[in-house]
Amino acid sequence: MKAIVNATIVMKDHYIPNGVILLDGDKIVDFGKAKNLEIPQNAQIIDAEGQYVGPGLIDIHTHAVDNKWIYDSPKDCSEFLFEHGVTSVLPALYNNLDKKAYIDAANAILTANKKGDFDNFAGFYMEGPYLSPNFGCEKDKNVWKDAVVKEDYIDVIKTVKDTAKVWCFAPEREGIDQFVKDVKELIPNVVFAVAHSEATPEQVEKFIPYGLRIATHHTNATGTIPHYSECRGVCVDEAVNYNKEIYAELICDRMGVHVLPYMLRLVRKIKGDDRIMLIADQFVCDGPIPKGFEEATDLHFDKAGEIAGSGLTLDVACANAMIHMGCSVCDAFRFASYNPARAVNLAGYGCIEKGNYANLIIVDDKFNVKKTIFKGELR
Repeated sequence: MKAIVNATIVMKDHYIPNGVILLDGDKIVDFGKAKNLEIPQNAQIIDAEGQYVGPGLIDIHTHAVDNKWIYDSPKDCSEFLFEHGVTSVLPALYNNLDKKAYIDAANAILTANKKGDFDNFAGFYMEGPYLSPNFGCEKDKNVWKDAVVKEDYIDVIKTVKDTAKVWCFAPEREGIDQFVKDVKELIPNVVFAVAHSEATPEQVEKFIPYGLRIATHHTNATGTIPHYSECRGVCVDEAVNYNKEIYAELICDRMGVHVLPYMLRLVRKIKGDDRIMLIADQFVCDGPIPKGFEEATDLHFDKAGEIAGSGLTLDVACANAMIHMGCSVCDAFRFASYNPARAVNLAGYGCIEKGNYANLIIVDDKFNVKKTIFKGELR
């Protein structure tokens, strides 16, 4: 038995000051105000020193960690994520991988998880292969620009059919309907995401009944909105904002380049606090930093000058969100743990409840991670 004491417990919409959380094995067994809980005499004490204790962070979308592809260095990446409070991660596999590379990358991560070298692996985020060839970084490395062919993709689906949580696609791609049906048949509980797309709202909405409920890095790599001279049209972004059931992923970098701070606040106002999620979307790219963006130290660029994901970890994204959106520590935990768990169906994760997994982090008021607890054990 363990007891976290002197804690400001972070619930999904409020705090419990001077709180205690009791852990038994890998589960939370009780929590509340110190005056209302009896701590067992043999309990190991973890002193939170008055700081915030919230659920471990859940990054549903990141390709890399510490500038390393997760599939190349799963153990190192896992440990680095734990240091930054990420107790659950969905490694993202992108369309710069051909069929064999997709399968090899997935198997490398699955093998590491089976060996105990990647305990915070929570499933895959399949960012591709069928995205718009007109959007995203490293367009020259996209090997899936041509026709959607079952013989090309079916083995990729089969490789991750037990572990894929999210599958991204561009709804406008010709032949995508059969791909979506095949994914759904093999992975009935998969969540679909609209990504790197110039689809119309109607094309996006067509797939909501199939389980489309995530917008990949909302407002990034989405379609143009021409309509008529001086008249604004609509695109993927408007479809996401309009449809309540779709969660919007947001990348909060320090300079607000991926999403301008005003846009972050606007999306939050439209979608509400229960439908936005923070992601890191870290990518490996060594292109030069464009002039005027020298302070964008948490961004990556490709050699063509396109933005290429981030260099973020989710704890830093939370700190940036507190600045750009004026959100609280409580809100940041909601955006980076509670909402992601609900979006991708991770039962027992994302909030402090009796019976939930004891995945917890201790942070200060600027969201600096002080301690990480994974399934009841200090990391």
